[in-house]
Amino acid sequence: MALSVLRVLKVNRTARAAILVSLGLTLLYAALALSTSSVRAPHLLESVSAFLNTPIGGPRPNTTTSAPQTKPTAYDPKLILGETHNTEYAGPPVGFNGTRRANATLLMLARNNELEKAKQSVRELEEKFNRQFGYPWLFLNNVPFDKQFKEEMSALVSGPVTFALIPPHHWYQPDWIDEDKASRSRDDLVEQNIIYGGSVSYRNMCRFNSGFFYRHPLLQQYQYYWRVEPDVHFHCVVDEDPFLYMEEHGKIYGFTITLLEFEKTIPTLWPTVKEFIEENPQYVAPDNAMRYLSEDGGDTYNLCHFWSNFEIANMDFWRGEAYTEFFKRLDEKGGFYYERWGDAPVHSIAAALFLQKDQIHFFDEIGYEHNPFTHCPHTPGTIKKKKCTCRGWRSFDYQAYSCMRKWERIFN
Repeated sequence: MALSVLRVLKVNRTARAAILVSLGLTLLYAALALSTSSVRAPHLLESVSAFLNTPIGGPRPNTTTSAPQTKPTAYDPKLILGETHNTEYAGPPVGFNGTRRANATLLMLARNNELEKAKQSVRELEEKFNRQFGYPWLFLNNVPFDKQFKEEMSALVSGPVTFALIPPHHWYQPDWIDEDKASRSRDDLVEQNIIYGGSVSYRNMCRFNSGFFYRHPLLQQYQYYWRVEPDVHFHCVVDEDPFLYMEEHGKIYGFTITLLEFEKTIPTLWPTVKEFIEENPQYVAPDNAMRYLSEDGGDTYNLCHFWSNFEIANMDFWRGEAYTEFFKRLDEKGGFYYERWGDAPVHSIAAALFLQKDQIHFFDEIGYEHNPFTHCPHTPGTIKKKKCTCRGWRSFDYQAYSCMRKWERIFN
């Protein structure tokens, strides 16, 4: 793709997707409109101690400042490899292809105090999908899971479930970040009432989900993952394996909801993207999805992204050269901490530029809800066939702050 094509329309209105009660959300929108295989590799335990101590590439450490949180150093390396529970599996229903499953896992990042919300999500996905297919679950936490979490979650799932620890150097703010600068940025976003504006842990999570989750030792054995978050809902029966669909149709990234990002959280993200692309045009895919991000060929960014709390994707893409170099450049800029870059726009921009557009899939038939937004299948026939409990009129797809029309236009 010619570099002159790499331009994107700037949108003056900021997406306000904060989690609010319905009335508060409505008022906020009005104000915005007015203003603008599952067996662990045996060698993992032998290498995990070295893995834990391997530094992450980035600028030289800034010795005049320190990160706001102290990295724990006393965790047993075995916690990184986790504890696996092999639960009783009654067997799939008639029609399940018992000889063929994708190399995939269901993945949740959760805290011990989110047990009930996590159970809700797992219970619904098991009922709607996984009791038919028996894919393994992997739960990750930045501190060890407690006994109650492991016992109660193990009782819900089909097939194996593993509880593991995130390596500390994948989670905590790097030492080379200028904490004075990062702190000023957090204070500024708090003054502007930006959601998670003052949270370091949220930034840790965004950086981890952007560039480190797929590096975890326990994910090396898998090709695909389905990201599941606590406190979400699955409204429709998923009776066709989405992992196999991805594999058989050459899909790399799948989503259900697309919307606008908070512009004030990513002021320098797009300039960094353009800088990277100008220096590395070889990574831009032919027939990519730039028009989803763009009205003007790449000059500015329209804030559209896939909502990454639901992702079904092929981790070979994140592990590949293009994304590895892309994330390295973003991380070196420090925008996860000096601003509030999220994994959703990072993943979305990379997928839109480095994949062909037909390698990205909209899972219309999977009814999904993450407060305050719901996706419900578009056609009444699908709603009936999939026994959906949602209603089409509730779907966020064509509301003002959705980017679904921008996604659809790239295929017209």
